[in-house]
Amino acid sequence: MSSKPYIYITRKLPEEIINNLCTFADVGMWEKEEEPVPREILLQETKKADALLTMLSDRIDEEIFQAGEKLKVIANLAVGYDNIDIELATKYGIAVCHTPDVLTDTTADLAFSLLLMVGRRLAESVELVKSGEWKSWSPLFMAGTDIHHKTIGIVGMGKIGEALAKRALGFDMNVLYHNRHRKMDVEKALGVHYRSFPDLVTESDYVVCLTPLTEETRGMFTKDVFRKMKKTAFFINVARGAVVIEEDLLLALREGEIAGAGLDVFEKEPIDPQHPFLKMKNVVALPHIGSASIETRTAMMKLCCRNIELILKNEKPISIVNEAVFLAK
Repeated sequence: MSSKPYIYITRKLPEEIINNLCTFADVGMWEKEEEPVPREILLQETKKADALLTMLSDRIDEEIFQAGEKLKVIANLAVGYDNIDIELATKYGIAVCHTPDVLTDTTADLAFSLLLMVGRRLAESVELVKSGEWKSWSPLFMAGTDIHHKTIGIVGMGKIGEALAKRALGFDMNVLYHNRHRKMDVEKALGVHYRSFPDLVTESDYVVCLTPLTEETRGMFTKDVFRKMKKTAFFINVARGAVVIEEDLLLALREGEIAGAGLDVFEKEPIDPQHPFLKMKNVVALPHIGSASIETRTAMMKLCCRNIELILKNEKPISIVNEAVFLAK
């Protein structure tokens, strides 16, 4: 039996990414790129693993922790970690690492792209041309709404929120934000303005959700919130699907309470192809690609691998969620 530590990776990664791990550990990997690892295989591999490199689609709970008698670290390929029970991981003495910072600008790019897509009806226009339905031109043909000089309300002013604010300022937008803690330094540096959550949704032309999923934020966007929004306003979600009551958003769109939505995330992913969202012209739906550039995803994979390496060598990782676990060792 090998004396090397064993690392299991729950989705196929490029060989050049994992080469360094293979120099000091035995590495197992689910070989399919598009399909999540089956639960029974994940449990089986966890029983012999010292480290797991996981995806957001992998539910990491007590059953996993109990199976992982040797498990020391879980490196999640995301900045969020709502798929992992952090409290239990800490109880079991398992370090949880993630990938903050490296995806900040890429995700902000995507969020602002959704703003442009819904405001200017870009996705709808592309489909019109492809379908052959573009027959002529008229003064209000495919007329959307401006982005410049409008008010954007950012819910969740973390690093991605700050990066999005910079992009919005470049379009001469009025930038409002709501955050659990007010950030006076950000207000001073960027010239953005704090609002309570009700005031933000009432004043904004574009409401962009970037908040992490917690018990406090779960289901925070309800029918009452959408009713407070302008009828000409758009809702953008690049956070987590579960921060929204999807039935309430669907109702708001159907009844014209808001003008449209740009969604990169959904309560259940992948979204059902028959979902009503996908039949609405004023909804742009993307397949959870906030950080999906080659450069950023490569950096995220490398960071996961580096965090695993450091933990297995009893060195401090670059980005750990439950630092108390490492300090206790």
